Amino acid sequence: MRFPVRLGFVSVILFAFSSAQVPQPAIPPPPATPKHPVANTYHGVKVVDDYRLLENWDDPQVKQWSALENRRTREYLDRLPYRAQIKQRLGRLISGGSSRYFDLDYRGGVLFAMKDEPPKQQPMLVVMLSAADPASERVVVDPNTMGQAGSTGIDYYAPSLDGKLVAVSLSENGSEDGTGYVFNVATGKQLKDRVPRVNFATAGGSIAWKADSSGFYYTRYPQGQERPVKDLNFYQQVYFHKLGADPSEDLYVIGSKFPRIAEIQLSTTDDGKWLLASVANGDGGQFAHYVMDSAEHWRQVTRFDDGAVSAKLGEDGALYLLSRKNAPRGKVLRLPLANLQLARAVIVVPESSGSGADESARASIQGIVPTPGRLYVLDVVGGPSRVRVFDHLGRALSTFSLPPISSVSQIARARNDDVLYRTSTYLDPSAWYQYEATTGRSGLTALVEISPAVFNDAQVVREFATSKDGTRVPLNIIFRKGTKLDGTNPTLLEGYGGFDVSVSPSFLGAFGRIWLDQGGVYAIANLRGGGEYGEEWHKAGNLTHKQNVFDDFIACAEYLEQKRGYTSPARLAILGGSNGGLLMGAALTQRPDLFRAVVSYVGIYDMLRNELDPNGSFNITEYGTVKHADQFNALYAYSPYHRVKDGTKYPAVLLLTGENDHRVNPFHSRKMTARLQAANASRNPILLRTTSSAGHGIGTALDEEIEQDADVLSFLFDQLGIRYTH
Repeated sequence: MRFPVRLGFVSVILFAFSSAQVPQPAIPPPPATPKHPVANTYHGVKVVDDYRLLENWDDPQVKQWSALENRRTREYLDRLPYRAQIKQRLGRLISGGSSRYFDLDYRGGVLFAMKDEPPKQQPMLVVMLSAADPASERVVVDPNTMGQAGSTGIDYYAPSLDGKLVAVSLSENGSEDGTGYVFNVATGKQLKDRVPRVNFATAGGSIAWKADSSGFYYTRYPQGQERPVKDLNFYQQVYFHKLGADPSEDLYVIGSKFPRIAEIQLSTTDDGKWLLASVANGDGGQFAHYVMDSAEHWRQVTRFDDGAVSAKLGEDGALYLLSRKNAPRGKVLRLPLANLQLARAVIVVPESSGSGADESARASIQGIVPTPGRLYVLDVVGGPSRVRVFDHLGRALSTFSLPPISSVSQIARARNDDVLYRTSTYLDPSAWYQYEATTGRSGLTALVEISPAVFNDAQVVREFATSKDGTRVPLNIIFRKGTKLDGTNPTLLEGYGGFDVSVSPSFLGAFGRIWLDQGGVYAIANLRGGGEYGEEWHKAGNLTHKQNVFDDFIACAEYLEQKRGYTSPARLAILGGSNGGLLMGAALTQRPDLFRAVVSYVGIYDMLRNELDPNGSFNITEYGTVKHADQFNALYAYSPYHRVKDGTKYPAVLLLTGENDHRVNPFHSRKMTARLQAANASRNPILLRTTSSAGHGIGTALDEEIEQDADVLSFLFDQLGIRYTH
């Protein structure tokens, strides 16, 4: 999970929009899907599942059925009149864009960064002297030179404290099943170390180096016969790997008493004397924190019920905690490392106070970055970002000057108290700035993304829809200046709403430019279940309150159609992925009359069976479990697969999934496709697109992303009657 939908890559296209209906190609009938009913009883409720067979990917019949569905989808998509032009244009425009830098880390006097450089298939790891000197850049690890083109991707990297070595997790075909390798930063030469299972989609992975660079601590999944097969992607623990040693000899460090669904992240102080293990109890937002000193003694600082959702080791001898205990929008605590008793923690940044329409007063603390003499606090204000600067005692020093309706996606340490931060808007590509602590000023670095997609003809407005229970729901709406609100505009509404994830402004790129150039409106909703207004906002949309998320989204659709006249049901499409795919399934089954087309990536649709899949177990703390009667009742009430009704006229639906998805099992998309095809009374197509070389979206090759974008845009244009001209 934890996967907001990726918006498109950079582009610029100048097209005209025509509302004339486009002749749709003939759509082959779907393959026959025999029913094999299986009944389960939950708390006295009998539930019949006609398509349980489609869960078994090892069954040749299922693979044959999937291949036939894919063939049908390709026959439809490949015959669309504009697809070839869209794909060609996407490829040219993406190649015409500049490089993009992300995941910066300053170690040993050099700056590490991930670099996305189209038309290369995968981002690579580079190093440079500073963000002001990209000419000094050297490639350390280039996965594009490994294996088949685009098949290998970097999950994450961790430089040694002196910056001379770097550990990298690499996985294949978007599987996120990572193996750890070590590279010499100066030469790029790979060392012989090969540490298996340092990353997986269920709990992620992390590496932190020992101070003397003799080895590293890492998150390790069970191997061999250590656990039953059903537990191999659970029980993550921390081990230590000594360079040059056989991984089978790696030493256990901590984690044997952690939960089955523990998700561990590791970090150290700059001198390596302190190691922090942050442990999540699945995906619901509970965390425990453990600290190890230089004598390798561990101390548990917080427990799951203490409300500390994040911790950072300071270079001033303190541990900084982001706590939501009696502070749902967050407060920052400071605790001396010499005396790690939570009761002694001091509040240095209090919770924001306020309510109503004043969004800044409702800001929620999203992250903290301590430096030797400063404390940087990243806030989310209903979606957009704010950054405040304090000293270690909590005295306010300054606030970053950011563009309106913008986001800060990372704050990275630079030299001394300076930091680098990456910002973007819906209309502007990402750029890295450096904040100078001594002057309180920010300056643009050389790490700026330049895009041929120019949005100077577009505008962004932030409006609010009113949900079923009266809650005001933020809605970010992007369109070309002069667009008439006459109900005729093709409109794309996107949402997520879950896992405390804040959907913040990000550059629309090629996908958005093409959409706007066809006269389209693009809307992004900030729904409950996310973290846009803190933990109360999150909890109002999880567990038994999940229906609030769907009500919020439906209210946004009605606002666009009825309240403001941006569009109409015949011109509205919706889009979401992962947890946002669940949102798509709930929206189309609860209000099929509101939408003309639905695009859903890697979604969850059978909420009664989700927890039986490995990553679904991690989702229990967010969604709930069928084992508890009240949670079962809530899950069953909105589970998209179970809410499909025979004889209903459904909108056109395109479900996309990847064979190697270990976050959301592709069986959800297979079963939902079969159920919708059997029930649909409209002539609108229900299509399934399965990619054999991808997973949940992380690590997908660039060419496949272009193919996917071309398919989605072509599908939407066809269904909304957009005549693509250029």
